Amino acid sequence: MVSYMSKPYDLLVIGGGSAGFNAARVAASLGKRVAVVDGAKIIAGLCILNGCMPSKTLLYSTEILHLAQKGKIFGLKIPSAKADMKALHARKKKIIGEFAAYRAQALESGKYDVYRSYARFVDPHTVELADGTTLTAKKFLIATGSKVSVPAAVPGLAATPFWTSDDVLELDFIPESVIVLGGGIVACELAQFLRRIGSKVTLIQRSKNILKDHSAAATEVIQQAFRDEGIDLHTDTKITAISGDKKGVTVKFTSAGKSVIRKARYLFNALGREPNTSSLNLAAAGVKLTGEGRVRVNRWQQSSAKHIYAGGDVAGPHDIVHLAVAQGELAARHAFGVKGIKPIDHALLLNVVFTEPPLATIGVQESELSERDEKFLVATYPFNDHGKSILMDANYGYVKVIAEPKHGRILGAEIVGAQAGDLIHIFSGPLAMKATVFDLLRAPWYHPTLAEILTYPLEEIADQIKVSKK
Repeated sequence: MVSYMSKPYDLLVIGGGSAGFNAARVAASLGKRVAVVDGAKIIAGLCILNGCMPSKTLLYSTEILHLAQKGKIFGLKIPSAKADMKALHARKKKIIGEFAAYRAQALESGKYDVYRSYARFVDPHTVELADGTTLTAKKFLIATGSKVSVPAAVPGLAATPFWTSDDVLELDFIPESVIVLGGGIVACELAQFLRRIGSKVTLIQRSKNILKDHSAAATEVIQQAFRDEGIDLHTDTKITAISGDKKGVTVKFTSAGKSVIRKARYLFNALGREPNTSSLNLAAAGVKLTGEGRVRVNRWQQSSAKHIYAGGDVAGPHDIVHLAVAQGELAARHAFGVKGIKPIDHALLLNVVFTEPPLATIGVQESELSERDEKFLVATYPFNDHGKSILMDANYGYVKVIAEPKHGRILGAEIVGAQAGDLIHIFSGPLAMKATVFDLLRAPWYHPTLAEILTYPLEEIADQIKVSKK
């Protein structure tokens, strides 16, 4: 066994993704001696390599494709529009390569010691690398991310060839037909991508609605859009058997009490991801896991072993990049006693689903307030009654504002409709500053813009409060 005998690191980060890199960056800026351990072939993390950036690159291309195919609606003669998959794939690789190179350059800047290996704990302050080298540190951050889940409860899945999201993102051809298992964010975004490039797509979701963590009203909008685009969508299902080989797959399931069979050339397993902790030997470090297999952390991102922190997908509670970044930064600052820091305020949490129409939320939602038996006011307004969205032929969906009933302080918002992911940020500053609907209505709203649609629910809530005070 080779042993690294020099002075212990102040912080050792396991995983070079969004949480790990940003923790290392903050710790180095505090003058700490930092090591980053990551055994991936390319060190950049899920978001850059196989998540946010490649998927959104492809989704944006197919958004343009979809608009071109609708040219007649806009009075345009566009004889033909179709995906050139090799060109699409090449553009994605170029863009992602640039992002990954930038991350690698930042890590190799000399501010950190970088070990291209995997690590496992041998005791609370020591990790062993794959080549037998041992490293010691005063503090640790676990940021090993997540991996594709293969649920044992799905009959036949493990024995059937299937794609993961990694495979879909690497496609350089148009699949004839694909069955998508799952109705989460990854399943929905990539199912629509596959349909728009020309694949016949069947999507099978166990729960009553896709995107089950969002409101039923919002998900029903997207379900209708999917069906209008030709996706064969099945919800409230139970898979009874999956079989197949390299030539094709068959999925048997029940839906609305009836037996259904669907066949396709390919199967895409999008049933979720699970925390990537199995190889870390966390028991040796005294780190406990939640029932979901995530590292159990407190509000400072500390695990049950207080000198060991965790951030990103491996800690949750949401697999969101900006949350992972915030967790990594918070962990580093807390670990080294930076004064005046505050825990992450989950009441400001943003969430965006990049389907079309997209779905975005911020702050506290109706279901949470109802569960807590808290009073609130809510108002909505549809996109199909708004000038800018009508001329864009973007008629799906609505905007919703949720506010405290006495003074109108904004508690949250939900948007399902055109450019929802950008529009939702209109509420980021006001929520952080505890602004009211009256505060937002004092600002000018330009006409005609999509943003001005938000004035309608704001005005409705303001009117409700004025009436209640008379």
